[in-house]
Amino acid sequence: MAELLAVPQAPVPRSPRPVRNPLSLVRVDTAIARTAAGFGIAFMVQSTPTMLEQLPNMHPVWSPIVVGALVLSLALTVFASAARRFVRTAHVTFATVYLVALVSWPFAVLDPARAPASSYWLYFTLTIATAMATVGLGVKSATLYVVVVPLVYGAIRVTPPGGGVTFTQAALDSVYAVILGGTITVITAILRTAALSVDRAQAMALERYGHAVRQHATEAERVQVDAIVHDSVLTTLLSAARAETAEAKELAARMAGNAIGYLRNAVSVTPPGDAEVSVAVLGSRIADAASALSEPVTVDADDAGAGRVPVAVAEAVYSAAVQAMVNSLQHAGEGAVRWAEVRATADGVLVEIGDHGVGFDPDGVPTERLGVRVSILERVASVGGSARVDTAPGRGTLVALRWPAPEEEGATS
Repeated sequence: MAELLAVPQAPVPRSPRPVRNPLSLVRVDTAIARTAAGFGIAFMVQSTPTMLEQLPNMHPVWSPIVVGALVLSLALTVFASAARRFVRTAHVTFATVYLVALVSWPFAVLDPARAPASSYWLYFTLTIATAMATVGLGVKSATLYVVVVPLVYGAIRVTPPGGGVTFTQAALDSVYAVILGGTITVITAILRTAALSVDRAQAMALERYGHAVRQHATEAERVQVDAIVHDSVLTTLLSAARAETAEAKELAARMAGNAIGYLRNAVSVTPPGDAEVSVAVLGSRIADAASALSEPVTVDADDAGAGRVPVAVAEAVYSAAVQAMVNSLQHAGEGAVRWAEVRATADGVLVEIGDHGVGFDPDGVPTERLGVRVSILERVASVGGSARVDTAPGRGTLVALRWPAPEEEGATS
């Protein structure tokens, strides 16, 4: 009877965990990266007339290499920001190329006497380089870049190849670049911190909501089981204890059979109410349960989306998923790769739990073993879903839990 009523429970989080899906932080980083790339194009276009005027006094090999590298790395930041892939790598690449161009600049000047006293063309993209560094590097590294690179520019400007300007002019240019770059760095850090706080607050709210949903479902199930035990099981036990005649014993046997049937049917009765829970919360609960297991199970809930399912469905799918993971730990063999995937469908949810373990023959499972039949197949079928176990000896196991059940499928398979 205890095996029939056992429902896997989510483990209590043992310590604060990082946010799994920092949506706000990702959006902020994407907006900052695209803004930096867009302004980079604008400043590069602005520097073009000055660049064309000053490049004749530069080494003919240096000019195409440096200009070409800057243009290509800037184009890389644009494409990376638009595609939201390799964003930090692209922005660090531009910042690195710019630093190399800046340091090599005085060595490529052909005639120091013709060096411009006005701003050198690289100065127009200095702020963009510091912004790129802010996007691609951590706060400490970006701050170091924001301070050092303008100082390098100022130091070069006071030399003959850099134009031989006065210390005051070079210092003003450097300080202006530091202030502007520092402002961008501070704003970026503030936006990232705020976005991360939003993500953490959202994750905490989802976790608390999920905990409340679990408590509601558990309490509803407890009340239901208590009623069955009081009205059926205890009555059966009392009748059996007092049965002395053959007729009384036969009646007690029938009552015992009915009580067992009530207990089996209790699994298929859904909690009252029409509350719903998001698929994201369901995915978070499954990931929490996986993190507490003795061996790793990789959980992918990135496609959970904003779908919602009834509380009873979430509880049934969660319990079946946990049972599937526990079964994998017990029977897949040591060192088997295990994974789980949670994703929202057009009208419900699909959860897959798989491993590359030893597998088994479903037809060879004894009927008294209830782990697959009751805890997985019947549990999901009881809420209108379908559960499929795809396995064979030597080729691993895949358990697919879907709600609602497709019309062309049966409740279980």
